[in-house]
Amino acid sequence: MAADADAPRMKRKAYEKELEKLQVELCYLQEWVKANKIRVIILFEGRDAAGKGGTIKAITEKVSPRVFRVAALPAPSDREKTQLFLQRYMQYFPAAGEIVIFDRSWYNRAGVEYVMGFCTPAEHKRFLSLCPEIEKYIIEGGIILIKLWLEVGMDEQERRFKARIDDPLRQWKLSPMDTESYRRWHDYSEARDLMFKATSTQQSPWYIIRSDDKRRARLNCIAHLLQSIPYKRIHKNKVKLPKRSAKGDFDDQTSLRGMAFVAERY
Repeated sequence: MAADADAPRMKRKAYEKELEKLQVELCYLQEWVKANKIRVIILFEGRDAAGKGGTIKAITEKVSPRVFRVAALPAPSDREKTQLFLQRYMQYFPAAGEIVIFDRSWYNRAGVEYVMGFCTPAEHKRFLSLCPEIEKYIIEGGIILIKLWLEVGMDEQERRFKARIDDPLRQWKLSPMDTESYRRWHDYSEARDLMFKATSTQQSPWYIIRSDDKRRARLNCIAHLLQSIPYKRIHKNKVKLPKRSAKGDFDDQTSLRGMAFVAERY
């Protein structure tokens, strides 16, 4: 369903209000996943500057990194290039009570590797053929698999790239690979469509999130995740702080005299 291109951007105050509600629900989801030893994989794919990093940050900001683990793999090493293609990703798969978020995933082969010529056409074709079978095995093994594609428009991607060029806080986000992907917009569109056609199955569909408005995209994404995992709120007894042990007149600050403290510049 196409988004209204003329719709106003969501205001920060409204966004933060809704985000807080959703983040509370993510905490309830976290407790349910832990209690029931659930395993979840969430894949984030999309063009460069689609907003994957900010969306993942919004999801993980208020939850435990021991439950919500983020896997953002670098380019494969020479050794990893000789392994089975999926091998380096599987070591990050969740154990019981974990949710693993892949900031890009094995679908690199269907995107950047294919477009940039890092794999052969035969390797690309084989990946698209085998991927649904591999994901069927993952799902039948008891893992909840959620695949998300962030769809950013051509004009919005250009605006975000230009904003990064002169911003020292964001220049690290703009690599030579990013600028090349900007040039090859249509090649990436064709690769995306091939990927969807081959790997969006009834058992493991792709879900597309419009991301020109980052705030709306983050909220829609979290709402979708909460709807996709059938969690229930876990009742927990209210925590009460115990009394601290009495140690007479002991002053725990006295023992710190003579230690090196960081200068209080602020």
